[in-house]
Amino acid sequence: MIHRHCSFCDASESEQNPLIAGNGVYICKNCVVSAYKIMFGDEKELAKEDNSELVNAVHKLMTPKELDAFLGEYIIGQERARKLLSVAVYNHYKRIFKMHNAADDDTEIAKSNILLIGPTGSGKTLMAQTIARVLNVPIAIADATSLTEAGYVGEDVENILTKLIQAADGDVERAQKGIIFLDEVDKVSRMSENRSITRDVSGEGVQQALLKIIEGSSVNIPPKGGRKHPNQEFTAIDTTNILFICGGAFDGLEEILKRKQGENVLGFGHDKKTKDEKKPTFDMVEPDDLVHYGLIPELVGRLPIIASLNEITEDDMVRILTEPKNSLVKQYKKLFAIDEVELNFEEDALRAIAQKAIKRKTGARGLRAILEESMIDIMYELPEYSGYEVMITKEVIENGEKPVYIKKTTQKTA
Repeated sequence: MIHRHCSFCDASESEQNPLIAGNGVYICKNCVVSAYKIMFGDEKELAKEDNSELVNAVHKLMTPKELDAFLGEYIIGQERARKLLSVAVYNHYKRIFKMHNAADDDTEIAKSNILLIGPTGSGKTLMAQTIARVLNVPIAIADATSLTEAGYVGEDVENILTKLIQAADGDVERAQKGIIFLDEVDKVSRMSENRSITRDVSGEGVQQALLKIIEGSSVNIPPKGGRKHPNQEFTAIDTTNILFICGGAFDGLEEILKRKQGENVLGFGHDKKTKDEKKPTFDMVEPDDLVHYGLIPELVGRLPIIASLNEITEDDMVRILTEPKNSLVKQYKKLFAIDEVELNFEEDALRAIAQKAIKRKTGARGLRAILEESMIDIMYELPEYSGYEVMITKEVIENGEKPVYIKKTTQKTA
C-alpha cells in the first residue's frame, strides 16, 4: 500500500485528512483551509467586513427628497402620495441598516407597510416598480384576486413570497430585503362587517392569511410554488424586513365617506353643503373607513401609512404623454426615428388622446391602447415614408383621418 504525504506539511493521508492530488503533488484538507484563510481571511473577519458594508449602506441610501425627485421623473402629479412613499421607504431601509448599528439595542423600530388608494390607472403599480428600481431591490407584484385561503382552489397567500425569491434569482437573503406589491387588495374585502356563518375563503380568509407574513415571521414555502404537501422540501424566508405595499381602487369607498360627511342626513338644522364640500376625496380616508369597507381591523393596523392618489385630470394626462423619461410620445418618436421618420403631435391631438382616456375611465394605462389604435395604419406604411416628418393632428385621433406627411422641401397631405 502506497502512503501518500502532503507536499506542504508532510502529513500522512487519512480519512480525517484526505489529500487532493494534482500534477505530482498533494495537498491535505488542513492546508486547504489554511490557504483559504490566508487568501480570503477568517470567516468571522469576513462577516465583520460584510456587516460594516451593510452599516455604511445607510449613508448611500437616497434621501426622501432624492427619492421623490426620482419618482417625479416617471410619475406626473400625485405629489402627496410620492412624498409619503419616499419617507416610508427611506425609513424602512434605514431601519434595516440601523438594526446592525443601533446604539440602543433594546429599541426596535417597527415596520411601516403602505396602503396606496386611488382609481385605476392613477399610478399605484408604477410607483412601486419605480421605487424598487431606484433601490435595486427585488420586487414581486401579485394580484390579490387570485388568492384564496389555504386548502381551497386558488393560489396560496404564501406563493407571493415564492415570486419574490424568483425575482431575487433564488437569493433568499436578498429577497428578505425586497418589496412585495399586492394589487387589488380591495377585492379581498369581506362580504360585510358582520361575520358570516359561511366561509369567505377569498375575502376574509385571505386577509387572515396575510396577517402573518405582513407582520413579520419566518415562513416555510415550497421553492417552486404551488400547494404544500408532505415530504416536500421547503425554503424558509423571514418577512420581517420585507416591505409590503398594498394597492386598490376601493370602488364604493366614496359612499362611505359621503355618509361620514353627513350628506344623506335629512331633517331640520342640517346645513346644506356646497358642491365642492359634498364631493369626498381619498385624502379623507381614515382606518375606520377601511374597516367599514370590509378590511379586517388587524390588517388595517398592519398598514399604518395610507397614501391616496388623485384621479388624473386632462392636463395631467397630457403631461404623462410627454414629460416622463419613458413617456409614450418619446417611445413612439424613437420607434419612428429608427425608420428615419420624425414624429410630432399637435397640442390638440394630445388633448384628444387625454379626453378619450378619461371617457374610458381607464386612467393613464389606457393611453397606450388609444395611441395604438390611432397609429396602427400609420406604422403599417411607415417604411415608405423614410425622410418625412409625420404630424399627428386632432382629426387623426378623433376621426381616424390620415396624418400630415411633410418632406424636407415639399408637403404631402395623404
